[in-house]
Amino acid sequence: MKFSFWFVEFRKTVQLLAEGKSFSDIKLLNEQENIYSASTKARAQMIYSTVTARIKMLDPSFYPVFLSSDIATQKMFALVAALAHDTLFFDFVYEVVREKMILGVDELTDVDIRVFFKDKQAQSEKVAAFQDYTLHRLGAAYKTQLYEAGMLDGNKGSSRKILRPILDIALERWLQDNGYAIMVNALTGVR
Repeated sequence: MKFSFWFVEFRKTVQLLAEGKSFSDIKLLNEQENIYSASTKARAQMIYSTVTARIKMLDPSFYPVFLSSDIATQKMFALVAALAHDTLFFDFVYEVVREKMILGVDELTDVDIRVFFKDKQAQSEKVAAFQDYTLHRLGAAYKTQLYEAGMLDGNKGSSRKILRPILDIALERWLQDNGYAIMVNALTGVR
């Protein structure tokens, strides 16, 4: 569940922060008013902690750029925050999706995901300790996040079409000016 995209919740939190609310204020609002419309208190807390951890990965200077952007660009900001927060997810996008775009291959398969995790298991004891079920769920979560961000088609089969995003210039400039030029490369398939 903590690997959900949570775009609507991300946007709501950024709006509240831009209005002057603190993370503590938002946490309290979430506890008192269930601002994310979560089904349980535990889920509301999980959403809050994940979304705010992602937002904290980016400099607050992104708030006005985010809020003045279209939905597609806002989704890219949310994806960048998720990638910055989860290094394994970033590695997946950078090493698998980006490489496919560079090679001109527009298809992401379940085999690509399995090979990625197998390689990571050889490199990391932490990933090596993951059960097959966990790796399967992670792969599914990565595909879902990329789909919700607009980088994969909606096909539910073992193969998904990669949709290369065209980054808004304001997003691209913000990423480059704030030390995230590597994200531009990861998202657009540039060396």
